[in-house]
Amino acid sequence: MRLLIKIFLSGVAAFLTGMLLHPHVRIGYGDKPDFLLSLFLAIVLSFLNTFLKPLLLILTIPITVFTFGIFLLFINAIILYIATLILPEFQIDSLWWAILFSFILSIITSLLESILGTKKRNQPNE
Repeated sequence: MRLLIKIFLSGVAAFLTGMLLHPHVRIGYGDKPDFLLSLFLAIVLSFLNTFLKPLLLILTIPITVFTFGIFLLFINAIILYIATLILPEFQIDSLWWAILFSFILSIITSLLESILGTKKRNQPNE
């Protein structure tokens, strides 16, 4: 159940981020982002982040260490570009918009999770 809630919140965050960056990031074909497609985008991103991102992190450890972690923004942008290949209705104009989309998406998702109390907290074992 927690996974479904997290995917739903990620879909809401993708929808809101798509509204903020609309001319440069399009989720759907209309003037406004499509909410159902935002949910599909959240599912695709969670799948890619689960299976592909760890592989990319391992392959890019030297450059990530050399750039003090800044390269992780580019890895997130690569994940988003792969999502555009899977969902053709999701389009991003450039690498910089992908980085901004990733950054804002993570902030909005974190805010929604903290407001709704779905963020995992470190609980002491009793």
